[in-house]
Amino acid sequence: MAREFDSAKYLDSPEALAAYLSEAFESGDSAFIAHAIGNAARARGMTEIAKEAGVSRENLYRSLNGETKPEFDTIMRVLTALGVQLEAKPKAAA
Repeated sequence: MAREFDSAKYLDSPEALAAYLSEAFESGDSAFIAHAIGNAARARGMTEIAKEAGVSRENLYRSLNGETKPEFDTIMRVLTALGVQLEAKPKAAA
């Protein structure tokens, strides 16, 4: 039986984390992005990220499960706790 792939196991450096989240952002899928941020938080330690972001661990799990729509403020606080920032760039021409 095959095991489910867990991307959090491979997010072991700031560069890997930033590349992973950049790819998620490019998808434009808000549920996928929230789930990817959740994977990044799990890679760093959900308890630590929740504490740094000023939210409860349970609320962080709920917010980043890909099934709910987290507040933008929560996303920004989690990204700050992860040590990454959003960056705007022109969209590639189709």
